[in-house]
Amino acid sequence: MSQHKEVKLVTTHQLLAMKQRGEKISMLTAYDFSMATLLDGAGIDVLLVGDSASNVMAGHETTLPITLDQMIYHAQSVVRAVKRAFVVVDMPFGSYQGNSSEALRSAIRIMKESGGHGIKLEGGAEIKESITRILTAGIPVMGHLGLTPQSIYKFGTYTVRAKEEAEAQKLIEDALLLQELGCFAVVLEKIPSSLAKQVAEKLTIPVIGIGAGPDVDGQVLVVHDMLGITKEFKPRFLRRYAELGELMSDAVTRYVKDVKDRNFPTQDEAY
Repeated sequence: MSQHKEVKLVTTHQLLAMKQRGEKISMLTAYDFSMATLLDGAGIDVLLVGDSASNVMAGHETTLPITLDQMIYHAQSVVRAVKRAFVVVDMPFGSYQGNSSEALRSAIRIMKESGGHGIKLEGGAEIKESITRILTAGIPVMGHLGLTPQSIYKFGTYTVRAKEEAEAQKLIEDALLLQELGCFAVVLEKIPSSLAKQVAEKLTIPVIGIGAGPDVDGQVLVVHDMLGITKEFKPRFLRRYAELGELMSDAVTRYVKDVKDRNFPTQDEAY
């Protein structure tokens, strides 16, 4: 009799348990079915359908232009692939700021139409009402503090956030507030390592870092960056685990040459 190993879906409950027992959480972005299938099969805990799709998939300068419909399309593609990972979907710019009923409508659309498992929003106290409303509907919410790319025009730069005492203090207060409201986890982006450690120790919910040092509960990277498919982006926090960009270019160059030289297809590759 073959031993059928049942794959257990990662849940918010399991992520909390991972923090409690000191097991680090692995998270990567995904935007399409093929990539999500690979990542899920490799054992990733959380897949983030990031609004970074605006940059890596659509070629925009910022994350601002991507729409709710586009985010839902990417999320549907990822959810179809997943057998184990917890899928979090970014709420795009303009779909939740300033109007909590709009925020709830957007979140419900994401959950209903994509089948995702939770949503992520950028910001602290200023989006408190939206978070509360979404949570009231039973939708899991992940927070995001530090460098919040949707506010790029406010900051004017993608440099490290919360280096000054006042901003660091607000970040700690916001993180505690997000936990108190009922968020299941928080992402901290590009902040000093010591501050991230402090936040992770203060919170009982998991803290996932990107450019936030080693002392948080998990890590997230943009998959195209860590696989070396994108080339221009080289922040200090990024480790490239492969140089797929080079491999892909090389494969395409060889294909072009074989077609031009009449080396593809051969008789063996014809019917």
